[in-house]
Amino acid sequence: MVDAAKILIADDEPHIRRILQFLLEQAGYRVAAASDGREALDLLAREHPDLVLLDVMMPHLDGFSVLQRLREDRETQRLPVIMLTARDESSARVKGLKGGANDYVAKPFDHEELLARVANMLETCQAQREANPLTGLPGNLAIEREIQLRLVTGDEFAAMYLDIDRFKSFNDHYGYARGDRAISFLSHILCESVTTGVDTDDFVGHVGGDDFVVICGSDHAEQLAQTIVRRFDAGVGDLHDAGDLANGYLETRGRTGASEQVPLITLTVALITDVQERFDHPAQMSDALAELKGHGKRQIGSVVVEERRAPGGVAEVHCLEIGTDEQGS
Repeated sequence: MVDAAKILIADDEPHIRRILQFLLEQAGYRVAAASDGREALDLLAREHPDLVLLDVMMPHLDGFSVLQRLREDRETQRLPVIMLTARDESSARVKGLKGGANDYVAKPFDHEELLARVANMLETCQAQREANPLTGLPGNLAIEREIQLRLVTGDEFAAMYLDIDRFKSFNDHYGYARGDRAISFLSHILCESVTTGVDTDDFVGHVGGDDFVVICGSDHAEQLAQTIVRRFDAGVGDLHDAGDLANGYLETRGRTGASEQVPLITLTVALITDVQERFDHPAQMSDALAELKGHGKRQIGSVVVEERRAPGGVAEVHCLEIGTDEQGS
């Protein structure tokens, strides 16, 4: 079971601390409380909270000084902080936000608003921690959680595993900056294709490197996969130098130092359109997609390799015909 988030309250008014502690504990959070800035810093070092509710006016060390210490320390510089200010202290709110506070709540505060701001801040920070730093897309923990949720709900869905073919050779040949461009290029295609699609519940995740996952409705999975491949093939030429593009390959050096001709990068999409009732756990689905991807890697050019159950429950593998993009994308 995942522990509830821990919140540190720092406020010199006892009745405010009692109210905040009661509200937060009723909402399921764990709570630590400090009566001044120095005590807040001591508790921060011991309790390692997930969020701080920080009053501006406190003895010994005010909220601005505590905030400054937090932002100067590498271990706490990203810790979410919500400042507590008097309703007429607009200058204090501005100073707090400029000093690195993530949000503020004016006193006297509305109970529901405060809880909503706390929940939103924790959710935002969790998403940021799980996101891939290059693309900003949800990472492995979020991907597994999304798949597990869909398995539990019982609705039919499809899963794709996308991988750029020969990415390592491309990255070695052109350098990391060009490699990052290729990854960002694919990320943009996935997000654009999902956003302009038919289902707003489609999900895009970044496993890491040049590997991505798309979770979508079974009814439009094939069309979405084909659209992604068409858009990738239409724009991937811009990632290569003109000479390499004209040759149709990259001139690289193998481990022995001998010259090798490596084909330009393409895209493999492994697709399972009928995930539900086939797998009990995300790891089982991941293994099936990895095996399917291996089949796709043996094909020439960009490809969508689909596995689906035939009558009788036997899984069959098909390479989808990509065709042309009727929308001109």
